[in-house]
Amino acid sequence: MISKAGKALNGHLDHRSPLVFDTRELGRRPGTQKRLTRTAEAPKDLGIDGVIGVPENAPLALDLRLESVMEGVLVTGTARATAEGECVRCLEPLTLEVQADFQEMFSYPDADDRNRSRTADPVDDAEDDEDRFFLEDDSFDLEPVLRDAVVLALPLQPVCKETCAGLCSECGIRLDENPDHHHDVADIRWAALQGLAETVQDGEKDNMGGAEPGVDEKQEK
Repeated sequence: MISKAGKALNGHLDHRSPLVFDTRELGRRPGTQKRLTRTAEAPKDLGIDGVIGVPENAPLALDLRLESVMEGVLVTGTARATAEGECVRCLEPLTLEVQADFQEMFSYPDADDRNRSRTADPVDDAEDDEDRFFLEDDSFDLEPVLRDAVVLALPLQPVCKETCAGLCSECGIRLDENPDHHHDVADIRWAALQGLAETVQDGEKDNMGGAEPGVDEKQEK
């Protein structure tokens, strides 16, 4: 697995991607800010796999504020999109407007060297790099940050509406469309007696149907 730092420092950014942003206008002057508004196409698998997510290539509205600081560029923003999924209660398709807020620091690669302590443990430094994002050629890729933010903003158990009654556990019919639907369930405490009564009734019918012919005629004579 390549670390976040490794991805940036090894030149893996696709500068044609609408989720890659250029920060050169900030000029590495701490305190300088820039606001951006962009509509991009959602990347593949943006959401919770098998539950709910933003469809690939769906419109993704981004509002960003880029702020130059000593260590790099602080990115604060909001993403808005329409997610699609399935209600966990009635299994009907649903759509959900999602808003994901995020904030992330993208560090300058050389700032990392300047701020690193001479006595720091190399192993600790490597672990720290795993949790950091770095600028590449004064640009950053928002996609990994966006993925984390969207997943946190989506419900783990989406429902079409809070009052959804779900499906009948006996036959699977949708209860919202059939509010009076029910099944007659026999009380298990009377089940044995019910079975005994049916057995007696069946026995009486067999006896009535099995009488020998002529018996009643002999009794009349």
